[in-house]
Amino acid sequence: MDRFVSTYVLRLDAKGRISVPAAWRALIARDGLDHLYCHPALDRPALDAGGMRLMAGIDTLIERYPPYSEAREELAAALYGAIETLKLDPEGRVTLTESLKTHAFIKDEVAVVGLGTNFRIWEPGRFRAHLAEANAKVRALKQGLGDQGATREHRGEAT
Repeated sequence: MDRFVSTYVLRLDAKGRISVPAAWRALIARDGLDHLYCHPALDRPALDAGGMRLMAGIDTLIERYPPYSEAREELAAALYGAIETLKLDPEGRVTLTESLKTHAFIKDEVAVVGLGTNFRIWEPGRFRAHLAEANAKVRALKQGLGDQGATREHRGEAT
């Protein structure tokens, strides 16, 4: 596996730790890391986490802006400045800090959701609501794409 895929619902243990799925730990270890990077998502009550590909994505985003520009400095502060390095223990667990849990409204369970190059950590109820909204948007997009194809076929255009 070379992507963070699937969704897992996990309980925090008494020390506030979660177990990172084994396949995901292997991806992080392949980067040569014994930790993962985690920061509050900029636009939702969730956490973004991962290894070097998460960091590369942040680098690419920030590098779109000219050096010393206000936008670049704001993004760098919001992303690099908020990243926490979460050390993996020998059993593959990490401890979520209070500030991370507060941002994502996490109490005793999390949903960890693969996003390909990284993963997102949610409070499970908030993730279910987000997923329902995302699925509705995808259904509407699919319907729109189907309607476009049917319209072209009706007019005799190639699809």
